[in-house]
Amino acid sequence: MSKFLIACGGTGGHLAPGIALAEALHARGHTTTLFISQKKVDARLCEHYPELKVERVPGAPFGWRPDVHLRFHWRQTQGLLFSLKFLRAHRPDAIIGFGGFTNAGVVMAGKLLGVPVALHEANRIPGRAIRVLSRISKRLYLPPGVRLPGRLGLDVRHTGLPVRKEVCRIPRDAARAQLGVDPAQKLLVLFGGSQGSAPLNDWLLAHLEALASEGVQVWCVTGLGKGENGVRELHTKNGTVVRAWFEPFTDRVGTLLSAADLVLGRAGAGTLAELVRCETPAILIPYPHAADNHQAANAAYFEQQGGGLTIDETNLVALRQEILDVIFNDWLLNKFRVNLHRMSQENTIDTIVQDLEDLANRMPPRRHLRHTPAPAAT
Repeated sequence: MSKFLIACGGTGGHLAPGIALAEALHARGHTTTLFISQKKVDARLCEHYPELKVERVPGAPFGWRPDVHLRFHWRQTQGLLFSLKFLRAHRPDAIIGFGGFTNAGVVMAGKLLGVPVALHEANRIPGRAIRVLSRISKRLYLPPGVRLPGRLGLDVRHTGLPVRKEVCRIPRDAARAQLGVDPAQKLLVLFGGSQGSAPLNDWLLAHLEALASEGVQVWCVTGLGKGENGVRELHTKNGTVVRAWFEPFTDRVGTLLSAADLVLGRAGAGTLAELVRCETPAILIPYPHAADNHQAANAAYFEQQGGGLTIDETNLVALRQEILDVIFNDWLLNKFRVNLHRMSQENTIDTIVQDLEDLANRMPPRRHLRHTPAPAAT
């Protein structure tokens, strides 16, 4: 059996697929270590996986502001030294990184010590870390239809993002019973990603009574430190009680998405992979300050595939009516779910695990794993 190091810290969109992959590798008898960041959100998510070995590696995000830039280089140097010491002590057979600032040190350490490296990019526009580090990696996993030119000798696979096994669709009634929400009322879930979305939280609070008056109950995952926690009671036009739930973090993503009629959320790759897995329609509001505007590209692809709709954050004035038009249109919601079911059929985990086993054993790429020419990125 092989030893794998998985660099996946910084955001839930990097960490969650790293956990999913670690679980799958463990099931095949391999050992893994997760390199996570020193953020609270990373520690919070890892608490629920005590069986996984975790190391908190030094690192900091990139930025051009002088103090941010200096901190980036200083912390990345610390991360490189940490990674070199770890690799010399534990000698993993392969490394895989899921993007983000925790990747740089360990990928460079792997290159220096001769450990093969694979990288996974889930966004429709590859990030800075992937663009730079892919030049010294052996494998690159990209979304279908996405290319990264100028990487001669790099084996590219087109596949999706690994999703944790507990994030899966369960029957709607069972999910609602677990959450304690009214099975007869429509349920809107606001899901701003692992760190939440203050602008979407604020929008919801401003329109909460109007949504309730139409009979829409709401479950809002605010993000740590970004909103209230608890339950509020409101009323429909005819006086029926409608509830709104607020929590800073959820450990029940699969249950929550399965219970929802509609999700309102950002368009990070991790969120979209979970929406597809749970076959939950969504209205996406791409984060406008995402690097290279990658969330807009993610959302556009999701909409083109028929999983839901996209609205720009500058057009939130139209959002309430859009939500009401969609959430009470059962024909449209069912159409979205049919499309999401089609999108969910790929077995991403098995494809990546099998390929990583070959990489760890220094085997050449299998013929059936070679990708066919992909269409240009949308």
